[in-house]
Amino acid sequence: MSFFFLEATAFAKLFVREPGTDALIRLMETVEDNRKLISAATPLEVYAAIRRRERAGQVATEAAVTAFELLRVEAARMVQQPLNPGVIEAARVLLDRTTLRWPEALQLGAALAARDMFPGTRITFVSASPALLEAARAEGLDAVDPVRLTAHETALESGAAKEVDPAIDSEA
Repeated sequence: MSFFFLEATAFAKLFVREPGTDALIRLMETVEDNRKLISAATPLEVYAAIRRRERAGQVATEAAVTAFELLRVEAARMVQQPLNPGVIEAARVLLDRTTLRWPEALQLGAALAARDMFPGTRITFVSASPALLEAARAEGLDAVDPVRLTAHETALESGAAKEVDPAIDSEA
């Protein structure tokens, strides 16, 4: 059984069109909702990123409103790893032995806690951050950048396909 943990930089690609958006949407369409994982903090982090882009004029207000609604719906469909003491401790350990910033360590710590929660399963960490991808691999996770998803990776046989709403264009 395979699970995909979407870190915030990857999850955001479902709501604002960026390089890797189309490949990530294709991947998510092949994965059952109960195999899509995010940190409980991810929706807030993505909300903040969309709001920042709106304020900078990179996303139109109407597009931001649409993105917020899609974010709410998609976040509710995913399995959310709570920010519990195990996640916080995993993040602290990562801060001690990597150069990750605390939000990155929290994201990876949540993925590691999820791996411990689902023993014997494959968890692929999906992120657009090279530092996080490197750290995830060092922790023994499969790791993939949505920009570099291949046709093979997007054609997973993981059960019934689930539709993901297409990302909005980020241009104002």
